[in-house]
Amino acid sequence: MKRVIHCLLLAAMLLSVADELRAQDIPTQTDEGFSLPQTGKVFAFPRDHGSHPDFKIEWWYVTGHLFAEDGRRFGFQATFFRQANKSEGAETETPLFQHRQLHLAHMALLDAKTGRFLHEERLNRGGWDADSSVTTLDVRNGNWSLRLLDETTNRMALRGTLEGEAAFELEMTPQKPLVVFGENSVSRKAALPSAASYYLTFPRLQCNGMLKLGGETLKVSGEAWMDHEISSSQLSSEQEGWDWAAIQLRDGREIMVYRLRLKNGGIDEHSTLSWVDAQSRVQTVKPEGFVWKPLGYWTSPISKAKYPIRVEIETKDPITGKSMRLRLEPLADAQEQTGSVGGTAYWEGACRVLDEQGKEIGSAFLELAGYSGDLAKRFK
Repeated sequence: MKRVIHCLLLAAMLLSVADELRAQDIPTQTDEGFSLPQTGKVFAFPRDHGSHPDFKIEWWYVTGHLFAEDGRRFGFQATFFRQANKSEGAETETPLFQHRQLHLAHMALLDAKTGRFLHEERLNRGGWDADSSVTTLDVRNGNWSLRLLDETTNRMALRGTLEGEAAFELEMTPQKPLVVFGENSVSRKAALPSAASYYLTFPRLQCNGMLKLGGETLKVSGEAWMDHEISSSQLSSEQEGWDWAAIQLRDGREIMVYRLRLKNGGIDEHSTLSWVDAQSRVQTVKPEGFVWKPLGYWTSPISKAKYPIRVEIETKDPITGKSMRLRLEPLADAQEQTGSVGGTAYWEGACRVLDEQGKEIGSAFLELAGYSGDLAKRFK
């Protein structure tokens, strides 16, 4: 009996040592001194909805579908980026004119009826023109803003304008709990331990508000998706970009899926498909469990990038256990952010979700990045 106990104790000690060694293999900082995501992170809100300046890159990303009272349909995107620099200009920095925090923001609006796509990009230093709170969700870039209104319900307010031709003000309320994607708090993007993020998502937000466009003021409502990612090194040098989709099905479930494309034409093993059920429980599928198949392309007359904007995703429905195919059909072909301010072009588009019979069963946003430049350099 004593020998059995001794063996059990020895095994426990060995497991403890192995855990410590694995933990030591995960660096806590980059070579520049920025923090890296660590397993076992316990998030505290509303603080973790806010900014994390010890990490190099961070973004708050909202996409959605809006409908006017007459049924007119719109797609919208609002993304607020923060990027840090450890040392540049630190000696001359002031609270109103910062050198170490840059804030990039993108806004877009699609009128599905006409196919008109408005988009605008901004790049400002932290301080007077742009900022992100470290205590709660409160980010701004000029007169664009995303703010938490109610800590209990996580109700938020989003404000944006576009090229002096459109403006919207939306209140957004989560319809289900926050999701943390990844394993043990960390979403891995490559074999390198540093290529990872904290990935927080509200997968379904009820939207209500006003949209001004072409001299009209429209009352709109709809649904949105919000991501908040915190990282210091998203991609490895072997990766050239990603294809990502956020899918909201009419049965109350969602799918988040991305494939990380390698420069040799392959797909990184850290590509992922995640089902989110009605209670926000997540079931993750590895690359061998789904197929991402391009069905049609669009070439940008501006960037000359060729994007696979029509996509079929095949996977197994976790409820029925049967194979299913979802087709993502863009509401318009031309939905490219051209990267005119501080970045590279990418395609970000509102889509319908169709089943195998062509019936519309949901809505989605599709992001296609890395078709017009080396994203690995930008997100390292």
